[in-house]
Amino acid sequence: MFFDRLSGLFSNDMAIDLGTANTLVYVRGKGVILSEPSVVAVKTDLKRGPRIVAVGTDAKKMLGRTPENIKAIRPMKDGVIADFEVTEVMLKHFIFRIHKRRYLVKPRIVVCIPSGITQVEMRAVREAAKSAGAREVFLVEEPIAAAIGAHLPITEPTSSMIVDIGGGTTEVAVISMSDVVYSKSLRVAGDKIDNAIIRYVKQKYSLLIGERTSELIKMMIGSACHMREDSMIEVKGRDLIAGIPRIIALRSGEVTDAIAEPVRAIVETIKTALEQTPPELAADIVDKGIVLTGGGSLLKNLDEVIRRETSLPVAVADDPLSTVVVGSGLVFDNFDRFKDVLIK
Repeated sequence: MFFDRLSGLFSNDMAIDLGTANTLVYVRGKGVILSEPSVVAVKTDLKRGPRIVAVGTDAKKMLGRTPENIKAIRPMKDGVIADFEVTEVMLKHFIFRIHKRRYLVKPRIVVCIPSGITQVEMRAVREAAKSAGAREVFLVEEPIAAAIGAHLPITEPTSSMIVDIGGGTTEVAVISMSDVVYSKSLRVAGDKIDNAIIRYVKQKYSLLIGERTSELIKMMIGSACHMREDSMIEVKGRDLIAGIPRIIALRSGEVTDAIAEPVRAIVETIKTALEQTPPELAADIVDKGIVLTGGGSLLKNLDEVIRRETSLPVAVADDPLSTVVVGSGLVFDNFDRFKDVLIK
């Protein structure tokens, strides 16, 4: 007990958005101070066993570029922990980096979780955070954290609709009185969009490209709907027939066609949520509209497609990439006001 109190003096409360694509950390009183890819590079050594080579940005640079004895691992899949030990190592690395010390570090931590997470997956998140050095672990559902980060009035008797599109999951929720009225966690988001591009290039051009290339294509010329002016990008990959490197020219219209299925799945989930919302709360959404957060909301014209399909106002949060972690951090900053949203 004495050690816990002492370690608390040397530790800052922090919020962690443990995402499939990126991990963000918010430290109380300092804001967002870390944003790194959720990737860990592990080297297999027959004599010494597996050891960590790199974490975060350095590890992501190794994706698809490592020898056989080094693997760049993404320990999060579809918003939940797929590799417990690697997730623990990644969290420890980030916590130590923030505190710049290895001893007397026992912060209180809020971790964001998808709304559709199971009890087993929830327990894995808690245990990973505690094993990484947390003194106390709180959980908060991502849609609620996103709504707080977007400064929506979630504590009032009025509804707010939030759509958080991350790397592994899309969280759609209607929130009122600090609680979720309706939520749906769809395991279709940024990663599925990237995979759709990889699949399209492979099928049409017999060209194999990697995750980093497909992500770059999405960011550079990806659009949720066809644009008047068709832009183009050079794509490098390996020819599946000849087995040698090749370059093709890919048009934005082709990318729109490639990602149509995951985009449609996201839009349909939003429409289902609107159908399931009680009439009085649905009336509030007509006035206030839908707020988009998460990296996936940056896909060009996605807000326009949702606006067209729902006939509702649609806005993208000011800083969609960090909205969730900022919302989680604001829970600590305003603990008495938001303590009811925490899952203890």
